[in-house]
Order: sequence, then C-alpha cells, then structure tokens
Amino acid sequence: MSRLLGRLGGAAAAHPWRTISAWLLTIAAAVALMTTFGGTPQDDYTVPDTPSQAGTDFLTERFPEMSGTNARVIVHDADGGRLKAPVLEDVRERLTKIEGAAAVDRPQLSRDGDTALISVSYDIPVTDFKGSEGTDALRDAAEPAERAGLDVELGGQVPENITKPSGTAEAIGFAAALIILLLALRSLTAAGLPLVVALAGLALGTAIVTLLSAAMDVSTIAPTVATMVGLGVGIDYALLLVARQTEGLRRGLTPRAAAAEATATAGASVVIAGITVLLCLFGLRLTGLPVYASFGYATFAAVGAVMAAALTLVPALCGLAGRRLLPKAERLGLTTRKTGKPKRSPLTERWARAVVRRPIPAALGALVVLLALAAPLLGMRTWPQDAGSQPTSNTTRQAYDIVEAEYGAGANGPLQVAVDLDKIPADRLPGLREDLAADPGVAAVAPPALNEARDAAVLNVTPKTGPQDEATPELLDRLRADALPADGAEITGTVAVFADISDRLSERLWVVIPFVVGLALILLTVLFRAPVAALKASLMNLLSVAAAYGVMTAVFQSDAGARALGLPHEVPVSSWVPVLMFTVLFGLSMDYEVFLLSRVREDWLVTRDPHGSVVRGLSATGRVITSAAAIMVAVFTGFAIDPDVTVKMMGFGMAVAVLADATIIRMVLVPATMTLLGNANWWCPRWLARILPEPRVEHAREAVQPESRDSASSSQPVSSASGK
Repeated sequence: MSRLLGRLGGAAAAHPWRTISAWLLTIAAAVALMTTFGGTPQDDYTVPDTPSQAGTDFLTERFPEMSGTNARVIVHDADGGRLKAPVLEDVRERLTKIEGAAAVDRPQLSRDGDTALISVSYDIPVTDFKGSEGTDALRDAAEPAERAGLDVELGGQVPENITKPSGTAEAIGFAAALIILLLALRSLTAAGLPLVVALAGLALGTAIVTLLSAAMDVSTIAPTVATMVGLGVGIDYALLLVARQTEGLRRGLTPRAAAAEATATAGASVVIAGITVLLCLFGLRLTGLPVYASFGYATFAAVGAVMAAALTLVPALCGLAGRRLLPKAERLGLTTRKTGKPKRSPLTERWARAVVRRPIPAALGALVVLLALAAPLLGMRTWPQDAGSQPTSNTTRQAYDIVEAEYGAGANGPLQVAVDLDKIPADRLPGLREDLAADPGVAAVAPPALNEARDAAVLNVTPKTGPQDEATPELLDRLRADALPADGAEITGTVAVFADISDRLSERLWVVIPFVVGLALILLTVLFRAPVAALKASLMNLLSVAAAYGVMTAVFQSDAGARALGLPHEVPVSSWVPVLMFTVLFGLSMDYEVFLLSRVREDWLVTRDPHGSVVRGLSATGRVITSAAAIMVAVFTGFAIDPDVTVKMMGFGMAVAVLADATIIRMVLVPATMTLLGNANWWCPRWLARILPEPRVEHAREAVQPESRDSASSSQPVSSASGK
C-alpha cells in the first residue's frame, strides 16, 4: 500500500494541474447531478417489531385517516380575550382543504377561552412533505386568525420535522481551524491548504448525500452530522500529510519527493484511519432503524470523499506550493542559531520522557480522571428530542409552551390506543376507557373514534406529564401491561414511537459496541501485527467514549449546564446520540491511535528500543496530533451552538471526547502503558504471525530520521517513490 500511495503522491505532485482539474470536473459533475436529481432529507421513524409500529400498521390498514402524520394549529390571544367562534371555524374550514388532511378536529378551547387547539390528522406520513410545504399550507390556512390580530403557532410532527441549517457552525469551525493551523504551521500557505482540501472533499460528499436523498430516506439531520465529521477528519487528514511534507522539505527533499514520501507514510495512516471510521459506521446498521442507517450512509460519503481529497489534492497542492509551505523565516535562512548552546528538545519530547520515567503514577492518574469524568454516565436518561427542548424563538417551542400552560403538560404528548373491534367488541370500549382513565398518570381519555367500517377504534389518552418526563414512559409501560387486553389493542402515537425508539437503541447499543470494538481490534491487529497493542487501544477508546458520555450527561441533565449551551432547561440525552456518537467516536479515536502507533512502530522496527521508540514517536507526532485534535474540538464546538438538540449534543460530546483522547489518553495513558508493557506491545503469536502480512522494515528504516541529523547532510537524493 505504501508503495502505491507513494507513486500516487509523486504523480499528483508532478502533475498538479491535472489533479486539480480532475477534482474540479468531478465536483462540477456531482453538483450538476445533485441539482438535477437530488432529493430532500426526510426522517423515517419506522421501528420494526415494536408495539407502536404494530399499532401504526393497524391504523394504516383500517383507519387511514388516523395513520399518517399530524399537526396542530394553536390560536392564542395574548391579551387574554375570548376567541370568536367564526374566526376559528373559518380557520378549521381552510385546514380541511390542505393536501393530505384526512380529519380536522373541532377547535378545543382552553378554560379561559383565550386559546384554541385545532388538531389536523393526515393520511400521509411526515416524510411525504418536502421542505416547508407542510407548514406553509398550515400558515395559509390560519391567515384569518392572524388578520384578526391573534397569535398563531404551529406544533405537531409536520412543523417539528423541518430543519434549517444556518451554516454558522461551519463558519465558526473554519475560522477556528485557520487560526490553529497558522499557529501550528506558521505559514499562511500551509494553513490554508488543509481547509481548501477539506472544502473540496466536503463539496463532493454533500453532493453524494443529496443524491442519496433522492433514492432513500435520509434523516433531516444526517447531512449536518456528516458535515461535522467530514469537516473535522478532512482537515485532520490533510494536516497530517502537510506536516509530513514539511518534514521532508526541511530534510532537503524536492517538493515532489517530499509529497511522495508523505503520501507513502502519512498517507498510509490516513487510509487506515479512514477505513476504520468507515467500517465503524457500518455498526449503525445493527440498530435495525432505517433512520440510523441513513446517518451511516451520509457520514460514509462525507468521510470517503475527504479521504480521497486528502490523498490526491494534498500532494498536488504541495507540489505547486513548493517551499512556500515552510515559514518565511525558514525559507530565507533566518532561523539559524548563532549561539553555542545546544538546541532544546521539543516540549512533546520532554513530556514523553517525563511520562516514561514514571509510568505507574501517570497511568493511575489518567485512569482516575477518566473514570471520574465517566461516572455521571450511570445516571444517563435518554429521550428523542421534541419541541420542548427547542429554542424559544421556534414556533414549535412557542406552541409547546402555550399548550402546556393552557391544557397541561401531557397535552403535548397524547397516546393513541388503536383497537381492533374484530377482537374486542365495541360494547367493551367503555370499560377499556375506564381502565385507561383509572391509572393515576392519566389526565383524560377522549371518547372512542370509529372508522367508517366500524371495525377499528382509536382512544386518545392524555397523560398528566410531558413527553420528556421520565414518568411518561413509565405510564406507557403500565398501560400496556395492566390496562390493555392481551390481544386486540396497541398504543401508538409520537410518544409511544419515541419510547420504543429509546428502548430499541438502548438494547442495540450492546450489539453495536462489541461489533465496532471487534472490528477495530481486528483491523489494528492486522495493521500492526500486535494484538496486545490493538487490545490496549480499543480499551482506551472505550474510556474516552465513556468519559464523553459522562460529561454530556452531567451537562445536559442539569439546568446550569443546559442553559449555558442555549437550552431553556435540563433535558434528557437524545436517544439518537449514544449509538451514533459511539460509532463515529470510536473511528475518530482510532485515527489518533493509528497516527501515533505508526510512528512508534516505525522507530521500534529499526531500533528495537521499546521505551525510546515511545518517546521519539510521541515527540514526532505530538504537535500534529495536538493541532489536529484542537481543530476537531473547534469544529465540533461550533456545532454545539446548533439549535437542533441532537446536533448540539453530538457536537459537545464529540468535542469532549476528542479533547480527552488527545490529552489524557494519547499524551499520558498511551505512553505510560506502552512503557509498562515494553516489547510485549509488539508481541504476536507465531500462528498469527504466519497469517498476517509482513511489515516492510526497509520502509520503516527510511521513514525514521534521527532528530540530530543536520539538514544539510540529509539532503541526499531520495527516490520520488520514497515509500521504499
């Protein structure tokens, strides 16, 4: 692989304009296809083999007017005046004529008469609405109320399913990344190159995601998550290659030879790291939820595109930039030391030597800190997002607050009981209604509504607690166990679906974890021929993910932390986040592990010095890994300001995980444990060694350059392949 990558990098650097032109044509073609055939992201909340899905399927068959999505139009007089019936009837009449509306309830007035709730039931799923067409129709229908000076807010699935990416998070991430790159590389050309490459890869990835949306249901927030991950890894991969390029230039290599060497060495790490991320994303398929699979596909497209851009565009642009990648003072020879004092070792080398000298206290201290950060994880409570956690500026949040104030918290999350009258006779419906109402958590049960064939009925149950309250799923479990007959009735509706999603994801997390960990373990073992090092890396990645979960739980499940991040109050952790974060984070953590272990192993293959190779490997990669991690933290923190709660939690949690991974784990725990294990890090049983591919020691010898080597003496001619 290194030889092929070296040839690829050398060819791209030798013919930069061909490479750049090929990328421009590819992006232009992808954008043209996206514009012509691209689709619109939409959520698919199908949850196979759950009670709520069984109820939904039953309503689709027997009660189509109650089987689709829903919306609510809230009409409110802010001055407290009583609403006039003609205005409300006019609004209701107009609502019956909008596309997909199968039933529109009579306006439900609040006790003081200043608020009306009009429920709209559709016979089509929420995924049939493109963009804002659903809410636009609701707004048009409510125009008479607005003309009368009344407030109109929209709630329910239709308006809640709309997302409007602002681009603010991406802008913040780019600005922060540029500053970090300037500090790390001290050259505007070198700093701008990774950003250009990441943008090119992201443009191609975004076009692919949009085309995917035309062929399948892609979650409305999947493109945002894909952009977040793609932007972070794209800049990091390009940075790793640029850093290795500048190393070659400082040793006197020509730009083409340096590009070939960088692509053969650092490019191999990029390929392995990228493949690890891509394979980990397959774990999302194991959740059994179509919406989760779409997260995986979208992120797969983004990461694959930025990885391809890094391996081809970076050497091409480096070939064009030449020595302009180096700081100006270095190019002009102004950095030569004139004193006789010995050059001071880099900070990362001094740090590594300190950790290696005292590995046991360092390892124990790092472990204690990580476990302390992970401790709040034991109190994590999950629930998919709803309007109650949205910013107060959103119409869905305003509708949620008005309904809670006027009708009670449970009115925002009613339960639907679908009854099969072939199995439960209609004369038993009053008794079923009484059984449901008898539960102390139920506020009211509406009279049953029958379909035209009179072989199906629906009872709407209003809980006393809101959707996010932990008492609501407990009520759902009680009703299913105690109030419903063994056969013939199922509880469905948004709250029931979300509760089943939470349960399903909690169960499947313990399937996804061993799959992803096992996959990464196998990949690292094959790559490094070192099962001990691979197992240690997997365990440490688990620690970093657990620490991120713990910090996220502590912050979002407390009022102070949630308000600091722009939320109105504490909220449960979104059910979407733990599994999604795990698969993405495990792959990203392996990036840094691959970057570090690759350099350590290169040195160890030459020197067979287990302690010195750790010091030299960390010294060589510490600055790059720290800079790359700082960029990822900045990018992910930018997404933590996104108004969507799931994206906000993902951004915050991943920023915490990367920060912990690049500091506590890579700079303390990894060197400490590798020192304690010594040569056992690279032990491989004979039977396994016969199966695995043999590493090319010649390549390792050429890749490791003694730090004391003078740049003048290192300027010997090097083959443009440089991967040998």
